[in-house]
Amino acid sequence: MLISIRKKRGFTLIELLVVISIIALLMAIMMPVLRKAREQGKDVVCRNNLRQIGMAANFYAEQYGLLIPRSAEWGGNIKPWFQLFMPFLSQRPVGDDYRNVKIFRCPSYPDKEQTLCFVVNGWGYDGDNDSRMQGKPTRLTECPRPATTIYLADNEDGPWRTIIKKASDRDVTRCDVFRPSHLPNSDSQDITGGRRVARARHKNGCNVLFLDWHVGWMAAEEMTTAMWNYNE
Repeated sequence: MLISIRKKRGFTLIELLVVISIIALLMAIMMPVLRKAREQGKDVVCRNNLRQIGMAANFYAEQYGLLIPRSAEWGGNIKPWFQLFMPFLSQRPVGDDYRNVKIFRCPSYPDKEQTLCFVVNGWGYDGDNDSRMQGKPTRLTECPRPATTIYLADNEDGPWRTIIKKASDRDVTRCDVFRPSHLPNSDSQDITGGRRVARARHKNGCNVLFLDWHVGWMAAEEMTTAMWNYNE
């Protein structure tokens, strides 16, 4: 009686290389898709954070005669907006410290030490119609175009941008927008007059919170000074 003996056969070297090549090809195809999905997820979180800040801003305004905080002078008596809004947030800060409030941060900001990932509308005009920093709170009723006037936007990152680590940092005032050179189309990298609104935090633009408290994405080239002029 003949007994057939089947030898166990493994992968040949060529077959193994083919399998590895297919896996590498699939990874090359999938990685950009996964990276894009991850960035889209961060974008959604950023917009949701801005929406929550908008709700807190609205509650604050209702509590304080429709006044809304603008810029804050360093060392002065005016607290910055992120401190004033804390009592109205859904997330209660531990120890009354804004730094443990996650909604003040954008997950796409590259430096994770940054505790303030948004810049605020501090746009005002002096008697010569030149832009200047608006330190005092302003009534919402003084803004004729709340649906197209920006209140907060993504904070730019770069070697000229200060990392804010606590509310008493002097450079908190450098997170206010009140000059054309602060806008995303500016190429200035001056510590005071340079770009403050992110040029390409999310795709080729940034997320913004308007004064009617809706949130949207805006391309860098579409942002104008009129969108920051509170009284125009």
